[in-house]
Amino acid sequence: LNDEKKKLLEFTNKNNVNGSLEDALKNADIFIGVSKGGLLSAEHIKTMANDPIIFAMANPIPEIMPDEAKSAGVSVVATGRSDFPNQVNNALAFPGIFRGALDNKVQKITDQHKLAVAKTIAGLVENPTPDEIIPSVLDKRLVSEIAKVIV
Repeated sequence: LNDEKKKLLEFTNKNNVNGSLEDALKNADIFIGVSKGGLLSAEHIKTMANDPIIFAMANPIPEIMPDEAKSAGVSVVATGRSDFPNQVNNALAFPGIFRGALDNKVQKITDQHKLAVAKTIAGLVENPTPDEIIPSVLDKRLVSEIAKVIV
């Protein structure tokens, strides 16, 4: 594993679960995939906790398609694709980050900036639903609201 994946494991696998994907999914509340399209099946989902959350980020084919995940009992699905609800994409953040950095002459984007941006993006969804936990990349408020926190 590369350093980024090792760092992610330290945060997400505090119990040091070893074994197969199937072993890791048993009774899991959430799956965050950044690997390979088509990796998950409805059968995998059925071994997870009730109402699991799936972030299937592989592109262009997610680890599981949203309709299959939902039919297997998933409560929230996010992907990296614009043709499904809950698109997780850096396009949400970058225009506002650049605008704020240029306007405020910020030369380095820090972890504090990134956290402030994440909170700003999350705050733009006033009444989250399973199909809207993240604003659309076309939300006109994104750039100006994110730019405000890059100071």
